[in-house]
Amino acid sequence: MKSVGIICEYNPFHNGHLFHLSKVKEMFKDHVIILIMSSSFLERGETSIIDKWQKTNIALHYGIDLVIELPFPFASQSADIFARGSISLLNHLKADYLVFGSETNDIDSLVSLANVQLNHASYNDLVQDYLQQGYNYPTSLSKALEKITTLQINKPNDLLGISYIKEIMTSHSSIKPICIKRTNDYHGTSLDGEIVSATSIRNAIKNDIDIKNFVPEETYKLLKKKLHFIEDYFPFLKYQIIINLNRLDDFQTVDEGIENRIKKYIFSAKNLDDLINKVKTKRYTYNRIRRMFVHILCNFTKEEAKYMKEIEYIRVLGFNKQGQKYLKSIKKDLTIPLITNLSKLNNKMLDFEFRVTSVYASILDEEDKINLIEAEYKNKPIIM
Repeated sequence: MKSVGIICEYNPFHNGHLFHLSKVKEMFKDHVIILIMSSSFLERGETSIIDKWQKTNIALHYGIDLVIELPFPFASQSADIFARGSISLLNHLKADYLVFGSETNDIDSLVSLANVQLNHASYNDLVQDYLQQGYNYPTSLSKALEKITTLQINKPNDLLGISYIKEIMTSHSSIKPICIKRTNDYHGTSLDGEIVSATSIRNAIKNDIDIKNFVPEETYKLLKKKLHFIEDYFPFLKYQIIINLNRLDDFQTVDEGIENRIKKYIFSAKNLDDLINKVKTKRYTYNRIRRMFVHILCNFTKEEAKYMKEIEYIRVLGFNKQGQKYLKSIKKDLTIPLITNLSKLNNKMLDFEFRVTSVYASILDEEDKINLIEAEYKNKPIIM
């Protein structure tokens, strides 16, 4: 059996995702579609507005064959680490292709740029030069690439695509990367047309604007329930910062003295946005600071991160008959455990995922909180 991989956060699953999935199905009619999916906390320092089980149900309903969880130590970090975990899982699962959205839709250019990042002698020095000039990391990467190649690549999906391709190269993977033209601005906030960004949908929900025209029916049903927004976790974050005030640099991604700015402003900050804007500098992007706060919130330390650099298991969240058949076909060749129940493996990364789910559930009513936490070890994969 042949397979094609998709890497997504589905925050939430919207019409653009449905378009992307329909294109993948057109291109790979007889392939099993594997989804590598972030669960509770995401790459841009956001929370998933609905939980992993709800997202899995939606994905299976609209045609994904197999849903695999991307663990928190990869899902909540920068593009290269996010890509490392995602591609590693697809390698373990014997995927033949990876399909991702791209603003340029030029796979040859993206492969060429990935080669530059990995192999050009002056690339890393140029990045450091731009960092020293005060540019943030993504901008420094873009400027270094443009200096060497004259190509201007600064859109988020293209940059993430380059990270995927680099990881495919460095892991000597046989996965073939393919891109599909992204039909809207990743950071866009407008609600024009049927396909709009997840950012604009989340903003609309916060402002009580109906988003029925922008998401499929199954998503719309679930968005009527209690949703998780990162801003709601501010009291818990503030508590974490205050009780760890003199050891903030122990946490993952708290670097370069930024802890001093956090100490300076934590007591006067009125909410998460206020704290981020006070702490933010030219060198630190909004998303980088938000990721850092997620690591503090979840008590993710540098010491723990040091021992969580590789994928250690494959956790199945759901599948249909095709997905189940595919798992059976590759099971004997797997080199890491395949997990269908949390209690079946004694593993620090898996234990950490339970902690993260408990933090994620903290804003819910007591009954819902208990149910979501218990689902972490009681739930078996969703079968559709």
